[in-house]
Amino acid sequence: MADDYPEILSVECLRRPPKQEIKPEEMDEKVKERTIDRTSQIVLRKAMEDGTDTVWDRIERQTPHCKFCIEGVSCQRCAMGPCRIMGGDRTRGVCGNDADLIVARNLLDWVAMGAAAHSDHGRDVVEAVLKGATGEAPEYPVKDVEKLNLLAREYGINTDGTTRQIAERLALAMMEEFGTIRGNLQMINRAPDASLQIYEKADILPRGIDREVVEAMHRIHMGVGNDPYDVVMHGFRAAMSDGWGGSMQAQEMSDVLFGTPDIRTSRVNLGVLKEDHVNVALHGHNPVLSEMLVMAASDPEIVTRAKNVGAAGINLVGLCCTGNELLMRKGIPQAGNHLDQELTIITGALEAMIVDYQCIFPSLPFTAACYHTIVFSTSPKGTMAGSEYVEVEPENAYQQSKRMLEKAIDNYPNRQADKILIPDDPVEAMVGFSVEAIKKALGGTLKPLLDAISSGKIRGAVGVVGCNNPHIKHDYGHVSLAKELIKRDILVVETGCAAIASGKAGLLQPSAINMAGDGLKEICGSLGIPPVLHMGSCVDNTRILNLVADLANLAGVRIDQLPVAGAAPEWYSPKAVSIAEYFVGTGVSTLLGVMPRVGGSPYVTKMLTDDIEHLMNAKFWVEPDPRKACAILYDHIEQKRKMLGM
Repeated sequence: MADDYPEILSVECLRRPPKQEIKPEEMDEKVKERTIDRTSQIVLRKAMEDGTDTVWDRIERQTPHCKFCIEGVSCQRCAMGPCRIMGGDRTRGVCGNDADLIVARNLLDWVAMGAAAHSDHGRDVVEAVLKGATGEAPEYPVKDVEKLNLLAREYGINTDGTTRQIAERLALAMMEEFGTIRGNLQMINRAPDASLQIYEKADILPRGIDREVVEAMHRIHMGVGNDPYDVVMHGFRAAMSDGWGGSMQAQEMSDVLFGTPDIRTSRVNLGVLKEDHVNVALHGHNPVLSEMLVMAASDPEIVTRAKNVGAAGINLVGLCCTGNELLMRKGIPQAGNHLDQELTIITGALEAMIVDYQCIFPSLPFTAACYHTIVFSTSPKGTMAGSEYVEVEPENAYQQSKRMLEKAIDNYPNRQADKILIPDDPVEAMVGFSVEAIKKALGGTLKPLLDAISSGKIRGAVGVVGCNNPHIKHDYGHVSLAKELIKRDILVVETGCAAIASGKAGLLQPSAINMAGDGLKEICGSLGIPPVLHMGSCVDNTRILNLVADLANLAGVRIDQLPVAGAAPEWYSPKAVSIAEYFVGTGVSTLLGVMPRVGGSPYVTKMLTDDIEHLMNAKFWVEPDPRKACAILYDHIEQKRKMLGM
């Protein structure tokens, strides 16, 4: 796409409607209702004083929500409708579908969207490795040669020759998993054989990444998938193609390209912005661009340009999963998570926000128009009305990164001093707990962790993942559940926005062991690590899959037999639906804090929360209250311990 991409809409400051004005005496109470993070509360109050519209204002205007949509019984699969199942004489749509089929199709639609988004991210990273190997994008050399060779051997690839030759062979082998049939995806073989037998019996072994997504979209077309059971079950196979395919490729090849994360300390919350620096926020999901921005920010020409406009330097900060990628590999500070993206602009101290794709509010250019911030969109998949479009591909990423940083620097003098409010006291956080880093901390093996679980000092582990959802007080679900779990000696591993929520609350500090039970406190204290481990971005949920697979292989049991579980207290995205289904498909029962849109079908609801357990030995729970959710997870873990004779 050309650099002169036309602006679709004129950009005007996004103001809160007059009828939604908030009285000064109500502001403190309002911010406490919306978020538990102290720095987010400070900037949210500023948004109210400035009259700037935010996600919380907009959700208030959207309520009450359509009951048909909430229950999943609204169908727009064809032009004979749209149809709504209301009961009485409206128990079937125009084509004859019923609530069970409508709900099943809508659920599969969400899974397909989520799997496609994460897997397309994986494809982009693999393509960057390939272009680096062939010389088309020389700025992308392999950084972790050891992991490259391990992966190549796993794929049965000859490791003779140069690093670039091996990288090219591996990238091509991974690309084949998208569009051709190789039997099953390679990396799912990391699961124990006994678990693979369960996946095969349940018919959820993925045959290819794109194939399962395309078949999902075929099945939900009107007149194709007419059995709600089969429609729902294909969702698990599509999700498994994401977890053990596209997302795992994204995670593994990002490590190959940029380095496998190791334990380090950084800082989180909106206080990481600096008043005397050019502040640039990197937002989205793909590290292919953000890594080049880090490199470009240290270019002497860029540094000199920043000083020439009166700034002390350039301060890069992360948001969402692009931020998590940089946080765990580079120690780049993280400004916040999903619901902090508008607030980062509202500080008045942000010169530019550079985005790629996924979880990016379309409102950002309009929020930025209230201040001086420039919003750059960079992906042809994620163009955004009102943004300044700078197309980035691996071949030009470094040059385009410099171009955007130059514009951000030139924007620094346009700050309005009376609009700046940067909260103080960013929180320190220990991050970067890849599976490799965990093994390294334990002396090269997971056996000490397995021994601690077997002895009962650690009762089990829960992966708490997912983004924020304005239906739930910002960060409350993540932080409250994590605190309840570690209190009961349950190790918590986290990714994405959940991990940043815990970071802002101080749970990613070694001192957080004081909130843990005696057993977990002893183990984590001896290692000097927190009781909540930051494992990366949302595609890095596959690190959790690898962790449980390694533990199961070491213990000689199936994954579903381990005392582990998953939880997504504040999820909002179709990607989260895919993640939840590949967790359950893998054998890890998962608790959701937000009800999926399946309530209009008691059949589908029962299938997910009960019936599938006999196929996968795993299922879903839904519980928004963190204490009740913890009780469910604790009982599940104790039951698994008992079954293993622990």
